[in-house]
Amino acid sequence: MVQFNEDKQNKRLDELRRKEEENLVQMLSQKYGVQYLDLSRLSINTDALRLIPEETARSVEVAIINQIGKKLTIAVRSPQKQEVQDLVLNLKNRGYSAQLVMVSTQSLERAWDMYKDISFAVETKAGVIDISGDEIKKLLQDLSSLEDVKNLIQEVLHMKKSYRISRILEVILSGAIFVDSSDVHLEPEEEAVRLRYRLDGVLTDIVSFDRETYNLILSRIKLISGLKLNVRKSAQDGRFSIGIDNKDTEVRTSVIPDAYGESIVMRLLNPDNIELKLSDLGMERRLLDTLMHEIKKPNGLIITTGPTGSGKTTTLYAFLRTIHKPEIKIITIEDPVEYHLSGIVQTQVDGKKYTFSSGLRAALRQDPDVIMVGEIRDEEVAETAIHSALTGHLVFSTLHTNNAAGSIARLVGLGIDAKVIGSAVNVVMAQRLVRKLCEQCKVQKPITSEQKKTLEMIFANMKTKNVEPDMPRELWTAGGCSECNNLGYKGRIGIYEAILIDEKVANLITKNPSEHELMRESNRQGILTMRQDGIMKVLRGITSLEEVGRVVSLENDSGGYEDVPEQDKRDDEPLDSELAAHQVK
Repeated sequence: MVQFNEDKQNKRLDELRRKEEENLVQMLSQKYGVQYLDLSRLSINTDALRLIPEETARSVEVAIINQIGKKLTIAVRSPQKQEVQDLVLNLKNRGYSAQLVMVSTQSLERAWDMYKDISFAVETKAGVIDISGDEIKKLLQDLSSLEDVKNLIQEVLHMKKSYRISRILEVILSGAIFVDSSDVHLEPEEEAVRLRYRLDGVLTDIVSFDRETYNLILSRIKLISGLKLNVRKSAQDGRFSIGIDNKDTEVRTSVIPDAYGESIVMRLLNPDNIELKLSDLGMERRLLDTLMHEIKKPNGLIITTGPTGSGKTTTLYAFLRTIHKPEIKIITIEDPVEYHLSGIVQTQVDGKKYTFSSGLRAALRQDPDVIMVGEIRDEEVAETAIHSALTGHLVFSTLHTNNAAGSIARLVGLGIDAKVIGSAVNVVMAQRLVRKLCEQCKVQKPITSEQKKTLEMIFANMKTKNVEPDMPRELWTAGGCSECNNLGYKGRIGIYEAILIDEKVANLITKNPSEHELMRESNRQGILTMRQDGIMKVLRGITSLEEVGRVVSLENDSGGYEDVPEQDKRDDEPLDSELAAHQVK
């Protein structure tokens, strides 16, 4: 009797299919004039694999299987594929020479499987190799002004293509680091591509260049950021590092499709930017004393509010640095982790399985004393944060609202019982960033009648807080010099307002008050509003009246409260770290 062995037959069929594919690839290799290899019979160099991320290798259908010095052997399925050609050119611009060999899908799968043998620690350092910190350090030594940056970029753009592409990205990043830019924007337009830096929160044009150069830069940025080269119609986010003097500057990359190609924004995160103390952030004395008292309590919720780019994350990190000591456990849940603090457990949400909600619930099982939640986004996170504050934990978090009083309405809108808010929340604070006048070139000008009228209106509402400034005859305004790149401003500082949730405010919250009612009640606490705080900094010559008016409304000051337009609207949705990034050292 003949027995049919299904497993044996399937195995035999798989073997036949594999041989057929190998034979087909072997025939095609002769057609293209490219050497054929069967990787099942060869060893693969895992150090060579590290030169490109696994995700890029799989999307382009390649694998770097060997490296001898700067000579690479790259296994490919289709040597004529455009993404393969882009990858080879990119590697060439980085100083490598590449020999292509044709392989089957099964051979590539074997190579890709070996990525799991590469340690995670080495993978996270891959980006540091791609952007030369030594080269950037050399370039930084040759720069003395923003004009030097522009001239150097123009000089590189006029080089031969082979030299131009290998150097242009280093020059762009060197310039951004030199002028202390928080973001680099590359925006393709109909005729050319525009490069802009965000300096102290304001975008500044640098140069325009041709689309051919841009396309090659785009491929390189995608490669080092771990993005897919062949995805052009969807948004992608990645990251890489620049190592300078044993310190890594993190670069967050955002790529989105637009009408003329793909728009790129690179956010630069300097680790030195979290060294600021709470007392360095520019808070007036009454508010600083209030916050120092509240963050030392064993429990409660402290909320910082403001739009993207208003420095909320920097303030939260300053809170953590102030209270951090060996005997307490601090856990953060962030999106993403922008800076790393030693002695603190920092976790990053992924938007799918590990969300703010699940991360916060998991953190509570780790027996923390202090929890930082990057943002309260939904009802579940709000409820868990409130519950944590009521059960013996000190919780720091942020909300996207225009002002301090708006935080209460936002929590109620998320389904939190108004009676619970008064018990759980310690203080809510709102903030913005204003540019600081350059100390080298700021000038005084006689006050105009319109400026005097504005100041008189704001001064009138400051009397309730025992603050009665004198009307000045002159006001400081922006000049322009080489020290500030002729912008008139250098660095940024915060302006703040806050509501302490004391017994009277807590009782008012239970009556569903309007934002204006909340602010009127909080006026007796003596804490300045953002507008008033900004005006005090104008009188001290720290910033200008025009700059304060750029980020908060200076009109209709009734009861010391304002509705504020969102500051510094950005093309990307990154992280809030500019306050530290632009403080004058």
